[in-house]
Amino acid sequence: MTTKRQQQILDIAAQLFAERGFHGVSVHDIGAACGISGPALYKHFHGKDEILTRSLTAISEQLLMTGSKRAAAAATPAEALAELIGWHIEFALSHPALIVIQEREWTNLDAAGRKEVRALQLAYIDVWVGTLRSLRPGLDKPEARAAVQATFGLLNSTPHSARINEARMRELLANMATNALLDPKLSGSSS
Repeated sequence: MTTKRQQQILDIAAQLFAERGFHGVSVHDIGAACGISGPALYKHFHGKDEILTRSLTAISEQLLMTGSKRAAAAATPAEALAELIGWHIEFALSHPALIVIQEREWTNLDAAGRKEVRALQLAYIDVWVGTLRSLRPGLDKPEARAAVQATFGLLNSTPHSARINEARMRELLANMATNALLDPKLSGSSS
């Protein structure tokens, strides 16, 4: 269980990692940004590596948990897909630093951290794949997975995108993601 103070440290560290990269940030930098000494961070975390691992694990857990709940609560597969797309857009636009470190700092995780994060990410992808295949029953699992991951690339590009009005950006991303996933030219289409 993450305490409020630990979450504050994780949020600040994520912002610093996104701005400067994992190796460009020291424990002292994180401590200073949190208003404590670098060594005081060791009361909350074993070190910078654990902060990165906990950040990336928390991102993946949150995406999976909320995505699964929203998809399960939907009345139809089409509604479930809309919920998944909406949730991912909400997350990407609200947490651009987390999207950046998830993309860029993966290689800085230790083997155990990579394994844990990868398992969570694959479970999240599988929620999307199952939903997509409900809508596109002729689509095989590998192609559905590829389409979902390509859609993540689109949605996760938001921290790097030219910004427009947030409401319009949400609408644009939702339309693009929906159209990409439901494009009749994607093999396996029954249309």
